[in-house]
Amino acid sequence: MYDLCDEMFPICRSITGEGVRKTLNILKSVYLNMKVYEVPSVTQVFAWIVPKEWNIRDATIENSKGEKIIDFKKNNLHVMGYSLPSDKIVSLEELKKIIYIQPDQADVVPDVISYYKERYGFCMAKNQKNIRGKCLSYFY
Repeated sequence: MYDLCDEMFPICRSITGEGVRKTLNILKSVYLNMKVYEVPSVTQVFAWIVPKEWNIRDATIENSKGEKIIDFKKNNLHVMGYSLPSDKIVSLEELKKIIYIQPDQADVVPDVISYYKERYGFCMAKNQKNIRGKCLSYFY
């Protein structure tokens, strides 16, 4: 069981996209009688609408010296689920407006998701958000 968790934990997945397919294929290899069905995005299922597919390859926030403050490849929770792609340089004040934290747990990176509202954002531990510097860039 621990080996299975080690294999699946790094996979960036939500309820749509390549990450969930990869996860389900791993589970199928362990539980052979499992059957997987795909439902197209934007299909209404009872009172729910299947979100658009979301796949992400990379994301970082860098300080003005080019040092990575957060890196999606090290922790996929650092990007808000279903975040829109962006590549820009912004002020630290503007960047902090799109960073989500768990206020009551200073070392925890929250899992924030935005299926239906198109926006972009990052997640980090409250202790990480105390960034110093004039400007940060981010892309994904």
